[in-house]
Amino acid sequence: MRIEISEKNCKASEKLAAVVEKKVARLEKYFDEDAICSVYLKQEGKLSKTEVTIYYKGNMIRAEVGGDNFYDNIDEVLPKIERQIYKHKSKIESKLKKDAFAEKQLFFRGDVSAEEGKLVRTKTFKLTPLTTEEAAEQLDLLGHSFYVFQDAETGEVRVVYLRADGDIGLIIPKKA
Repeated sequence: MRIEISEKNCKASEKLAAVVEKKVARLEKYFDEDAICSVYLKQEGKLSKTEVTIYYKGNMIRAEVGGDNFYDNIDEVLPKIERQIYKHKSKIESKLKKDAFAEKQLFFRGDVSAEEGKLVRTKTFKLTPLTTEEAAEQLDLLGHSFYVFQDAETGEVRVVYLRADGDIGLIIPKKA
């Protein structure tokens, strides 16, 4: 697994980079060499945010934490990633390393319920051609955390969503 560390509004010391690489490397037991683990360290005022995203065989696992320092953050985010791996074990096991779940030394403690996050409702709706700005207004008016729409210019599906920092993000799907 390749580990990439990037920073925003901060500079990771050699010690921090070494700690991050060492701890993230423990996730290699789940993934083949072609997996990429992106660790994003971001300083927002006094808040230190750490995002870990693992890209493997067309799939992605992501977790994010914020706290006082990056050292504590990495200790919090890795159990989240591992919980996601275990939670979705049956769905992703065929894409992970053989015997990925054989080792019992885990980042997190406790059980992972297979019932969490089960599909309980399906909605159907018409896509409305809108500009991104109009979709952002709809998002605000509805008070939802995301809004799916048809881009008025391209005709393609887009999603605007409310980010944790209060800003609005745009998701543009891309064919694999």
